[in-house]
Amino acid sequence: MAGFHINRRKFLSASGVAASGMLLSGCDIFDGLPADGSVRNVLESANDLTYSVQRLLAGDALAQEFTEADIRQPQRPNGITAPDDSVYKDLLSRDFADWRLEVTGLVEKPLSLSRDELQKMPSRTQITRHDCVEGWSCIAKWTGVPLALVLDEAKVKPQARFVVFECLDTIERSLSGDVKYYGSIDLADARHPQTILAYGLNGKPLPVENGAPLRVRVERQLGYKMPKYIHRIELVDSFAAMGFGKGGYWEDRGYDWFGGM
Repeated sequence: MAGFHINRRKFLSASGVAASGMLLSGCDIFDGLPADGSVRNVLESANDLTYSVQRLLAGDALAQEFTEADIRQPQRPNGITAPDDSVYKDLLSRDFADWRLEVTGLVEKPLSLSRDELQKMPSRTQITRHDCVEGWSCIAKWTGVPLALVLDEAKVKPQARFVVFECLDTIERSLSGDVKYYGSIDLADARHPQTILAYGLNGKPLPVENGAPLRVRVERQLGYKMPKYIHRIELVDSFAAMGFGKGGYWEDRGYDWFGGM
């Protein structure tokens, strides 16, 4: 399986994810490409293929888990590490006492859960490796509630296909308005036993720089598939009304939607 992991990273680099990593440096590699979108179409076809292959080979397998001895450094933060949004700063000033996780969309029972309520639900702790599209990795211990338990509480409707995460951090500011980070996974990954809504890191409350009060851990995927600062989960049947319709902020800008390892 290790050989597959290496080849997978190389394939991602060749198709779209690593190329899209240039966007993180402010360099949009899609500028100047043919207006008919032919290059994007090729990349999207490659992404669809890797998704199908990953599902076939990985199935319900667990990501590798490690021991306490493997944790050699604090979890490296990335992206936005201190949101300056007024709503977030107000919640932080009261230690997130007023924060709620809203679960809406294609569910029979919409939810509004406090951090305390989430922490009282059955939890899972796992020591896993975070792999970033920028090329680094870091092992850490995460604690949180399995997302599957939250979905079961909300009673997901049969037509739902994807779980969308909406965040409190602004990833882009422009004259046309602020854009908050957003992302999504399918229900298969949402119900995977290692997919958790994490509120703890290395035995302590989740720090701001790592996504407090709540972030997603999807352990078989790359870091950009694990949004931080989440406050709303929506169950949907398509991405049509979400950003540019590709399933996430970076996906709308060229990343592989699946982002699997």
